[in-house]
Amino acid sequence: MADEAKAKGNAAFSAGNYSDAIRHFTDAINLAPTNHVLYSNRSAAYASLNQYSEALSDAKKTVDLKPDWSKGYSRLGAAHHGLRQFEDAVLAYKKGLEVDPNNETLKSGLVDAQSAQAAASASSRPRAPPNNLFGDAFGPDMWAKLTADPATRLYMQQPDFVNMMKDLQRNPSNLNLYLQDQRVMQALSVLLKVKMQGYAPGDDVEMPDSPPKERNRPADETEPVKEKKPEPEPEPEPMEVSEDRELKEKKAQAQREKEAGNAAYKKKDFEQAITHYTKALELDDEDISFLTNRAAVYLEMGKYDECIKDCEKAVERGRELRSDYKMVARALTRKGSALVKMAKTSKDYEPAIETFQKALTEHRNPDTLKKLNDAERAKKELEQQEYYDPELAEKEREKGNECFKEQKYPEAIKHYTETLRRNPKDAKAYSNRAACYTKLGAMPEGLKDAEKCIEIDPEFSKGYTRKGAIQFFMKEFDKALETYQEGLKHDPQNPELLEGVRSCVQQINRASRGDLTPDELKERQAKAMQDPEIQNILTDPVMAQVLKDLQENPKAAQDHMKNPSVMNKIQKLISAGIVQMR
Repeated sequence: MADEAKAKGNAAFSAGNYSDAIRHFTDAINLAPTNHVLYSNRSAAYASLNQYSEALSDAKKTVDLKPDWSKGYSRLGAAHHGLRQFEDAVLAYKKGLEVDPNNETLKSGLVDAQSAQAAASASSRPRAPPNNLFGDAFGPDMWAKLTADPATRLYMQQPDFVNMMKDLQRNPSNLNLYLQDQRVMQALSVLLKVKMQGYAPGDDVEMPDSPPKERNRPADETEPVKEKKPEPEPEPEPMEVSEDRELKEKKAQAQREKEAGNAAYKKKDFEQAITHYTKALELDDEDISFLTNRAAVYLEMGKYDECIKDCEKAVERGRELRSDYKMVARALTRKGSALVKMAKTSKDYEPAIETFQKALTEHRNPDTLKKLNDAERAKKELEQQEYYDPELAEKEREKGNECFKEQKYPEAIKHYTETLRRNPKDAKAYSNRAACYTKLGAMPEGLKDAEKCIEIDPEFSKGYTRKGAIQFFMKEFDKALETYQEGLKHDPQNPELLEGVRSCVQQINRASRGDLTPDELKERQAKAMQDPEIQNILTDPVMAQVLKDLQENPKAAQDHMKNPSVMNKIQKLISAGIVQMR
């Protein structure tokens, strides 16, 4: 029952119905309070609704129950992050990485938490006084000015320069530490709108080790660096412009190789597509789409190990480059697809399912969600096939029968459940378990098992007697009568079915004669009003006119009674105690 509630919660979560998911996970927790996965799932649902305090409580419970499970720390870190407790979030992710050092979700969460912590720390530092010339230069619009100016735009892709400017923004008094860097002096000239004297060729000037690179930008999107005409502003060195153009040409050539690879892929010329994507990677290693595209080719070729390697490299490189999260998700999804192709046992599906789940944390893509659901379904079906054993199922059913005779109904249910795990097509086990549920007063569960019994073996009379008995006990006499009559079509002389019909007719006649006590009538009417079928009959305009004619126009009523459909509906209302015939 806990697994069923959990499954409902997972389905609601996947559909984005987080409130329903929380309700189902709570039901499951009440049935299995030591199951750490249930607290983890509910924590995720709370976090999706931005209820981070509740998410944190469940995450802590998850870690307490299962301290060696990495996902618990992922939930804990996410909840702390949502509450802006960045230091605690960092500690949670680090603790999780001690348990699972290669966990991509924890790595990504740690990076995000550290970035948020740094941003929060920077925002809390005191700003430079307004009358400080350099303090004004390093104000909040500093990055926009540096990006807009052609002379400093390319520096923005150099991490050491960005770090120096961040330090100066926090503490302008550190300017003297960076005066020997020509890029900083160039930045000052832009920020202060003054001309700075350039350095002579013999001066000791710190220069970047390699020409600046542009990340994820087509070659024709960035304007070439223009030489400065006015004196004495320093002109860009010819070598730097040349190298920059060479870089842009390489990126453009890489894109052309990618397009050629795409064309070859569409023609199913996979070897040629691999060649083009590999050449694109050699020209530009900062576009992970070359890796994901090559992985797709390997997937089509059945080279799953190569596909997985490319996907893992794409994820790692994407993290380094801060690539679009959708691209990272695509790489993870492709890896999951390869793992599914390689799966032979139910356990082999577990890494694929985990990979799809990671992809969904990056980007909730419908295609990825479908692949996850398909993998979970395939895993469950394979588990059933691996567990299938008719001989053991028969032994478990016999044990259940012994427990039933001794009136040990909960124990009998366990044995019948194990029977169905070993042989899901055993109609007798469903019938027997329905009888146990009936004895325990669990009518909805018993009704469900009886209906499953009939679905598996429509010729098995016990299914109809079980279902009819439950409906009779629930005072749904018209429905019980239909069930018994359906059973008699398959076994016309069955004494239990015949007795069931007689009992139902007797109860229905009591209602039609008005022989019910006031309490019985009230109870039957209240129950009937909750029945969707009765509600539909009462709201049907045609039936409203029929009921009116029954009271006011006997001749018209007689005509209505000739209609089998109308008569059947009237009979249902009589059985429910809504209508009485006198």
